[in-house]
Amino acid sequence: MFGPGRPLFWISIVFCAFQIVTAAYSPLPSQIVRAIHVGFLILTVFGIAAEQAREADRSIASRALLWAAGAAAFALAFYHWIYQGELILRAGDPSTLDLAVGAATIALLFIAAQRIMGWALPIICLSFFLYALLGDRLPSPLAHRGFALSQVIDQFAFGTEGIYGIPTYVSSTYIFLFILFGSFLEQAGMIRLFTDVALGTVGHTKGGPAKVAVISSALMGTVNGSGVANVVTTGQFTIPLMKRFGYRAEFAGAVEATSSMGGQIMPPVMGAVAFIMAETLNIPYADVCVAALVPAFLYFATALWMVHLEAGRRGLIGIPKDQCPNAIAAIRRQGFLVIPLAALVYLLFSGYTPLFAGTVGLALTVVLILGGGIAGRVSALSLRVVFWLALGVISAGFFRYGINVMVALIALLIVVNLTAQGGRETLRVALRGMVAGARNALPVGIACALVGIIIGTMTLTGLAGVATQGIVALGRDNLFVSLALTMLVCLVLGMGIPTIPNYIIVSSLVGPVLLKLGVPLIISHFFVFYFGIMADLTPPVALAVFAASAVARSAPMRTGFEAVRVAIAGFVVPYMAVYDNALMLQTDDVGDTIYVIMKALLAIGLWGAAAIGHLLVPLAWWERLLAACAAAALVLAVPLTDSIGLGLAALAAAVHYWRSRSPHQPTGAT
Repeated sequence: MFGPGRPLFWISIVFCAFQIVTAAYSPLPSQIVRAIHVGFLILTVFGIAAEQAREADRSIASRALLWAAGAAAFALAFYHWIYQGELILRAGDPSTLDLAVGAATIALLFIAAQRIMGWALPIICLSFFLYALLGDRLPSPLAHRGFALSQVIDQFAFGTEGIYGIPTYVSSTYIFLFILFGSFLEQAGMIRLFTDVALGTVGHTKGGPAKVAVISSALMGTVNGSGVANVVTTGQFTIPLMKRFGYRAEFAGAVEATSSMGGQIMPPVMGAVAFIMAETLNIPYADVCVAALVPAFLYFATALWMVHLEAGRRGLIGIPKDQCPNAIAAIRRQGFLVIPLAALVYLLFSGYTPLFAGTVGLALTVVLILGGGIAGRVSALSLRVVFWLALGVISAGFFRYGINVMVALIALLIVVNLTAQGGRETLRVALRGMVAGARNALPVGIACALVGIIIGTMTLTGLAGVATQGIVALGRDNLFVSLALTMLVCLVLGMGIPTIPNYIIVSSLVGPVLLKLGVPLIISHFFVFYFGIMADLTPPVALAVFAASAVARSAPMRTGFEAVRVAIAGFVVPYMAVYDNALMLQTDDVGDTIYVIMKALLAIGLWGAAAIGHLLVPLAWWERLLAACAAAALVLAVPLTDSIGLGLAALAAAVHYWRSRSPHQPTGAT
C-alpha cells in the first residue's frame, strides 16, 4: 500500500516534509499549519481507503470518489492560507463561502474519523454537534440559549476552540515530531537493541520471557508513546516467546498489552496526551515527565512482580543463559541509537520546548541513520572513529548556528549515500521511517481534530459548567466518590474512544470539581490520563488487548481480565497520588516522598500476591483476603490507615512465612 510509486508513498513523504519544515523554521502562522495538517490527515485517510478498495477489486469509480474526497479536504485546507486576512477581519461574521467551506471540512473530517477509528468517537462528537444546534429545546438544566447554524460552523471550523483548537495545535507540532522520531528509531534497529538488552539482563531469570516483554515494552515506550503500536511491534517477538516457555496465551497477551500501554506514561516520550496536558495546564513538558516518573516506575514494577509471581505459581523457568544475547555486546553494537534519546531528555530537562527538543532528536536520528550507512562501508576502525567524531562536532554546531547546520549536514549525507555503493538502501530506510511516521500519526491527529467539536460545544454552550455541577451533586463534596465516578466515566468512555479524546472530555469536566476538593490540577489530569489508559485494558472493549490477543491467538475477553489483574497498579497508584501528592514529586519533602514510594511498593506487592494467589508458596483464601485488606489500607494517606495497613502486612508476611516452612506445602500451581 505504501510502496514507492504509489501516490500514498509520496503523499506521506510530502506530509512529513511539511511538518519538519514548519517545525524547524516556523514560516507559517499556527492556524494555517493546523488547517493544512488536518488536510493532510484527511487526504491520507481517504487515500488509504482508496488503496484498500483497489486491493479489494472495487470499481474505479468508487476509488476515484475516495481520492476526490481526500483531495477536496486537502484543497479546502488552503482556504485558511489564501483568505487569512479576510477571515481575521470578519471573525464572528462568516460569509456564505466561509460556511460552505467549514461545513464541507467538518463533514469530511467526520467521514475520515469513521474510516480510521470506527463509529464510536464520531457518534459521540456528532451528539455534541447536535446539542450545539438543538440544545435549546432540551429541558433545564441541559438547555442553552440557542445558536444558529452559522454560529456553530464558525465556532467549529474557524475558531481556535473547534477542530483547529489546542489538540490539533499539539498534534501538528509536538505529537507528529515525536511519532516521527519514534518511527525513525524503530527503522534504525531500536527494537532489536531493546529486546537484546532485556533478554540479556532478565531472560534467564524465573519467568524471564515475560519479564523481557515488560522491559522491552517499557523501553520502547520511551520512544514511541503508543500502546497499540508497541503491542504490534514488540509483541510479535515477546508473546510467542512467553507461550513457548509455558505461559498461557491469555496471560502472555495480557502482559504484552499491559506493558505496552504503560509506554504512554513512561518518560521522556509519553503518549500524545502528555503534550496536550502540558499545553492545557500551561506548564513545561519536563514538569509532566517529572510528575509521571514515579507512577511509571511503580506501573512497570507491578508488571514485573505479577509475572514473577505467575512464574512461581506455575513453576516456570527462564531461558537458558547460554541462549540469551549478551546485553553488553548489544549496547556496544547499537548503543549509539540511544544518543538522540539522551539528547532529547537533556534538552527537555534543560528548559527547551518539546518542539525544539523533538526537532533536535529527530535530526540526530536522521544523521545516525544516514551516517551509519556510510560508516558501515569504511573498513578501518580509525577512519570510522574520525568520521563519527566529525559528525558529532558538526551536529554540535546546531546550538550555536541554528537548524541550517543540521539541514546542510543531512543534505550532504544524502548526496553521499546517493553516490556511494549501497547508499540507496540507507535512504530507503529513512523514507520508510517517514512513511511509517505519517501512517502512525493518522489516528492521533484525526482524534485531536474531531474532539475539537466537543471542546467547541462546551465553550459555546456552557455545557462544561452544567456537567461539573452534576458531578459535584453526585459526589456530594466527597473526594473518594468523585474519584470513583471519574474513574468509571473514563473506563466507560474508553470503551469507544481513544485515550486523547477520553482525556480531553473527562479532564475538562472533572478538573474543576477535583480542584475544589483540594486536588492540584496536574494530579487530577494525571488521574484522568491513567484511567484513560486503563480503558484500553479493561473489557469489554480494550484496543490494546484486542491487538495482543490477535498475536497470542487467545480469547479477547479472557485476555482482558488477565490484563486488569496484571495492571492492578494502574488502578491503585492514581488514588495514592491523589491522597499523597508526594507520589508525583509535587512536594519538597524528600522524606515524605521516600515514605510514600516505599508504602506504594509494599501495597503493590500485597495486591500482586492477593491477585495471583502465590508468594513463597500458594496462598490460602484467607491469606489473599488479609493481603488485599492490608494493601487497601495503605492506599489511603491517613496515619491510622497506614498503621493498620503496616500491621496487617506484617501479620500476613509472618503467617505466610510460617506456612511456607511447612514440609507439606505445594510449590506451584497445577
